[in-house]
Amino acid sequence: MSGILNSGITIVLFLAILVVLVLVHEFGHFVVARLSGVRVHEFGIGFPPRAARLGSDGETEYTLNWLPIGGFVRLEGEDGDSDDPRSFTRKSFPVRAAILVAGVAMNLLLAFLIFTLIAAALEPNADARVESVVPGTPAAAIGLQPGDLITAVNGQSFPYFDAQAPTSYTLAHAGDRVTLTVRTMSGSVEQIPVTLQDQAAVNAGRGALGITARIVPGSIVQRSLPAAIGVGADRTLQACGMIVGALGQLVTSVASNPGAAPPVSGPIGIAEAVGTVRTEAPPVVMLWLIALLSANLAVVNVLPFPPLDGGRIVVSALQTATRNRISATLERATYFVGFMLLFGFLIWVSYFDLVRGGIGS
Repeated sequence: MSGILNSGITIVLFLAILVVLVLVHEFGHFVVARLSGVRVHEFGIGFPPRAARLGSDGETEYTLNWLPIGGFVRLEGEDGDSDDPRSFTRKSFPVRAAILVAGVAMNLLLAFLIFTLIAAALEPNADARVESVVPGTPAAAIGLQPGDLITAVNGQSFPYFDAQAPTSYTLAHAGDRVTLTVRTMSGSVEQIPVTLQDQAAVNAGRGALGITARIVPGSIVQRSLPAAIGVGADRTLQACGMIVGALGQLVTSVASNPGAAPPVSGPIGIAEAVGTVRTEAPPVVMLWLIALLSANLAVVNVLPFPPLDGGRIVVSALQTATRNRISATLERATYFVGFMLLFGFLIWVSYFDLVRGGIGS
């Protein structure tokens, strides 16, 4: 029963995150559409069938729908067919492009704000909890014991979400004499000098210090707001770059071996990651994951593939270039085919998610 309950909590949390990220995305479309004079018929939480009408501001209906997998805005003429002067299709290409890209911008903004909040006030230092000590190594020589906590090396601590954790630092200083700040199991804090093993030992897989360790959260990193903003911007760009890299690996994998498991996760794999973070990581990691997923949604939606926002921008550009010679029927057919291909891709990648484990396995 506990396994079923745990899986249920994970699914609910995953759906809540998905709804928030998609609503933020759709809110971007909504705001820019209204500011541009486009008629917005509906702003929906979830997908139809409709569960309740939440209200109206005289033009836009706000609705709650039964399928908790995101949200939507329904614009006049968004399918390319309308005589209303306030329709989406009647606006100039720059206006249509601004409306379409606004969702991507909102997801990037959300990722940036979360990364900045973490950097400013929530990020712990990365401490290394000793789990085992290899006999005959520098760690054994200075008396490190399982349970001891290495909080700094040469007086330097390491932010939790930076790649260079204490173990990485020691590997980079193989053969050097360094000073470890160690909090022992008794609670005392000691400054312990040690000469690390040389590069040959590191290359042989014996490590620099001679321990196995687990990174755990320590004291909170202190950053000024300008520094936190810089870190937030850098991490947003890094997240986008990581996602672009993953998409490139996906294309390479599919082209070289279509039957192999893809190097990306679908909804099931992402839900499983949410569950793992919920049960095994400090709460701040969940915020970091939400920021990463928001950046992911932004990058994916800007791809030039119908019916994603990037694909709709391409279609709008073609309509402008051909002076609207692309019929509404052809436009709708293009979006339908694109949607079916995306749906098929999600089924395909979800199969491999299930093979790899699935929620609660």
